[in-house]
Amino acid sequence: MSSNPTEQQPPFGPLDEDWSTALAIVAHPDDMEYGASAAVARWTAQGKRISYLMVTSGEAGIDGIEPEQCRPIREREQVESAALVGVDTVEFLGYPDGMVEYGLPLRRDLARAIRRHRPEIVITTNFRDTYGGVFPNQADHIAVGRAALDAVPAAGNRWVFRELLAEGNEPWNGVRQVWAAGSPDGRHGVDITETFAAGVASLEAHRAYLAGLSGEMANAAEFLESMGRIAGARLGTTFAAAFEVVNFR
Repeated sequence: MSSNPTEQQPPFGPLDEDWSTALAIVAHPDDMEYGASAAVARWTAQGKRISYLMVTSGEAGIDGIEPEQCRPIREREQVESAALVGVDTVEFLGYPDGMVEYGLPLRRDLARAIRRHRPEIVITTNFRDTYGGVFPNQADHIAVGRAALDAVPAAGNRWVFRELLAEGNEPWNGVRQVWAAGSPDGRHGVDITETFAAGVASLEAHRAYLAGLSGEMANAAEFLESMGRIAGARLGTTFAAAFEVVNFR
């Protein structure tokens, strides 16, 4: 039996790159960097405008640092990390790390952000229950990813969350697709060979977070190389980033 992880796996289709604006909605600082930031570097180099929205500040993510002390560290590291891949807008909603609940308040806040930023593409992370049926997904990832999906139609419906209209946030029906990085149902990929190093640097910018980790995820270069090569084999490139694509138009 072959140990090749790509054996019997269908090839990835290429992502549509005919767009100019995107909003990344994720649960924590570092979520984009574990696989998607090299793709962001590719797109910003093409002149696309991408903004980041962090639902939490990742303040519960370092065991040895109290959340109140951790919050500004993680926010600062995320801003520095995003700048390395061409993103200069990073917002934090301030939800409690590790305790994000799917519900109307979260969906409303994400719909508000979509109306403000008016993206063509919304990027998030895996919202499935597991990573391929082997490792369970983290609760914040599931809540935020599913809320992002549901916020897209809410952002376009003036009769949903009418308080957003009162705030001056007009409906936005321009989101074409939601892309979920790291999904076990990913069927599309993008070549990140030329921007792979930028993706590694963006993850390494989370210095305090990585210092508190152990295991394979603590080594940014090795972890990203392994994932990038597996995806690249299915796209026919050296490195690739994989996404699940959900169509809205």
